Formats: sequence, C-alpha cells, structure tokens
Amino acid sequence: MVKLTRPYELSAKETAERVKRGELTAAECVSSVFDRIRDVEGSIHAYVTLMEDLAVKRAGETDSKAKSGGHLGKLAGVCVAVKDNICTKGVHTTCSSRMLKDFVPPYDAAVVERIIQEDGIIVGKTNMDEFAMGSTTETSHFGPTRNPWNTIMVPGGSSGGSAAAVSTDEAVLALGSDTGGSIRCPASFCSVVGLKPTYGFVSRYGLIAYSNSLEQIGPIAGNVSDCALLLEVIAGYDERDSTSVKTQRNSYMGLLEGGVERTRIGVVKDFLGEGANTDVEKKVWEAVQKLEDLGASCEEMSIPILKYSLPAYYLIAVSEASSNLARYDGIRYGYRVSDESGNWSEAFSRSRGIGFGPEVRRRMILGTFALSAGYYDKYYIRALQVRTLIRRAFDRAFKDFTVLVGPTMPLPPFKIGEKIKDPLALYMCDVDSVAVNLAGCCAISVPCGFVDGLPVGLQIIGKPFGEAEVLRAAYTFEQNTDHQKKKPDI
Repeated sequence: MVKLTRPYELSAKETAERVKRGELTAAECVSSVFDRIRDVEGSIHAYVTLMEDLAVKRAGETDSKAKSGGHLGKLAGVCVAVKDNICTKGVHTTCSSRMLKDFVPPYDAAVVERIIQEDGIIVGKTNMDEFAMGSTTETSHFGPTRNPWNTIMVPGGSSGGSAAAVSTDEAVLALGSDTGGSIRCPASFCSVVGLKPTYGFVSRYGLIAYSNSLEQIGPIAGNVSDCALLLEVIAGYDERDSTSVKTQRNSYMGLLEGGVERTRIGVVKDFLGEGANTDVEKKVWEAVQKLEDLGASCEEMSIPILKYSLPAYYLIAVSEASSNLARYDGIRYGYRVSDESGNWSEAFSRSRGIGFGPEVRRRMILGTFALSAGYYDKYYIRALQVRTLIRRAFDRAFKDFTVLVGPTMPLPPFKIGEKIKDPLALYMCDVDSVAVNLAGCCAISVPCGFVDGLPVGLQIIGKPFGEAEVLRAAYTFEQNTDHQKKKPDI
C-alpha cells in the first residue's frame, strides 16, 4: 500500500482514484485536510463552521463501503467546502450574518445531496460577504477572510472563503454561488478555477436567496479538470427548483481534450482599456496570444451595451434582495432583539437594524426605493429592458464566436479596508463580471499570471449551456501554462 504524507495536496481526481484502488483511505484524506486547517486557518479565516466529527463519520462510512466491495462515487474521499448560504442539514447555515447566526436547516441543498451521493465529504461552511452582498468577503459578521497570496489583501467575494480554502489546501473542492461574479472574482484573486454555470443548469434548491433571477451555485477547484468533475456531480434538473432546466447531463471530464484549433475567440474590448489595470490588461493579452499560438482564432470585438450592465445589474439585484430579505423580521425568521414594550414596529426596526450589516441595509434600502410607487417603471422595469438587450447582444456575439474572453477582474487584489468605505468603488470592481449573470451565460475564471505577486484571472465566457466549450478552452490554456502550479507560501 502506498503511503502519502500529505494527501491534502492531491487533486480531487487523484484522491478518488487512490481511494478506489485502496492506496488511500477516506479517513486519511479527512485527517490530512483537518491537520492543514489547523495549521493555516488562523491566518486565513476561510471557515465559519467546521464539521470534523461529521466528516470523520462519513469517511468511515466510505471506507466501510470500500472494504465490503461496494461501489464508490466520483468524489470518494474528496473533502469539499460549502459556502455558508447553501443549506446543510443539522449544521449552521448563517450567510455570514448575525440575522441567521442560529439558523440550522432541517434539510440539505440539492447540490449537497449530490455530493454526498457521490461519497464526497463536506468538511465545513465557508466565510462569505453577508448574504452574498460584496466582492471582498469583508462584510461578513464573523470578520474578513484573508488572501492566501498576501494576507493583508482581500480574497475577493462573495465566495472568498471557498476560494481561499481551495487555494490553501484547506479543501480539495468547494461550492460557491455567483450572483454577479461571486465565484469568478475570488477565483481570480486567489489563483484558483471558478465556474459560473448557465442559469438553471445547477439546482438552486437550498440556496438562501439574494437575487433569484441572477444567482447560480457553481464549483471552485484547484484545476479545470477538478472543476469539471464537480460540475458533473452537481449539474442536472431538479423538480424542486422552478428555475431548473431539463438538460442532458454530460461527462465534462471527457470533453476537456480536443484543443482549441477550431475555437473562435472574441476578445471583448469593452472589458479592456479604460478602467482596467494596465498590468492586468497585459496578462490577459498574453493569455490571448497563448490561445492563438495553440490554434485558436482570436479577434477583437465590442458589445457597446455592456456599459449599461453595471447599473442594470445593481438595480435588479438590490430590488430582488429587498423582496427576498423582507421575511427576516425577527418574528417569522431571523435575529430578534429582546423587547418588552410590545411595540411591534419598534422591535421590527431594531431587529433588522442590528441583525443586518451596513452593506445589506444599504442594498435593501436601494432596492425598496427602486420598487416603490413612482419609481418602479423608471428604474426596475428599465433595468429589465436593458437586461433583455444585453442578452440579445450576447446571442449575436455567439453567432460569430465560440467563446468570449477578457479579464475576470479589472484590477489585482487590494488591501483589506481599502475600498469598503466607498461603495461605488467596490461596485465598480464587478464591471467585468455582472453582464454574464444578466445574460444567463456560463463563464469560468482560470489563472493567467501574477502582478506584483498577486493573481490575475482570465475570464472565458460561453453561450448558455456552453460549459463544454468554456471548460475545453480553459483546460487547453491551463495545460500549456504553469500558473496553476504555483501555490501560496502559507
């Protein structure tokens, strides 16, 4: 039997293969990952809740199944971290908010069910921006997560804990959610791979809602192959989710090969130039050149209406958030102040004022205003009309191009506290990512280099249900570069 000193360094594919061959036990995988967590978590703060006892129990069940000759799933022995807005039965799911700090769901989200069915092992719930509202993981009630490449920097958000956990080997795989870039942003900032699937491709059952028409659960991994593996597990129709689409489930691992010789790539000029960091822009152009060297045909193109994507996104997102978060009133759901006066209105206001952080309150107020009488048509309906035009513009673009590329983020990671007091500056960080959610497309962030030791991500965008093309282009690029081989020194 082959003995490994550090199983946490193995990819998900390697882990499952070794467990199936009997070269490694699931218990050893779990022990290794929790040893790693104890070593680095104090510097990173990727997790809100750890599930060591439950993970050890499930590892034992997997090993017992292996010994008895039972069938092992695709994720046998693989340790998976789950963003803390995805429900886990019997385990706190807080959305990193005081409002839900005591919430324990009575059921698992659909994606969690599918991971467990494939013998994956959930090791913990990861830190995030409160209710997924943010791009830095600084708005968490439990404090910020730190970037593994430089701990004074932000890891991106809102799925910052998930990306940081994968980057530091505190998990092999992770789940995030992406409403306007919340998987791709931290994937870029932490130098890992993050995929935002097509809207409706992955069940949202068990995802605590921020903006129903925009958000999707997706995989975060250390490489494209592992990302494809986790997508295989979680994708597919779910009758419990009214937004779920009936599509054929593919073996995305088997679709990675093939290269990019017949791939037509559109380089979106609107994501480059003004507003983009020049060093980030340079790394993206180097990536484009690499793809061209590998046989792809690359051409600059423009989608002029993208300049309206950021305001349209924020109007839609905050409006839906205002509606979704209205249920947290301290009476039906959520944190409640102790109040003996019997004044419902005052207790309601105090509970929400204390239970929600400033960024969530800001967005709810903006959303309530946009939906109010006299402004509904002027703001919310107008934003929906712009969204339709953006979707049509992407449809036209995909008639000429297989995929579109640009930077995932317009700038490298910045210092914790640098932008949090300037909401508009923070919102501008989403300028390259939100259009994908408005259009319902799929997109991946894959590492494409470093600027002053800090990661840069290449965003590859595909048409709706074009995950195969996106993953293949990302995989080809990854296999012919060494960016993903570098690990943070922590």
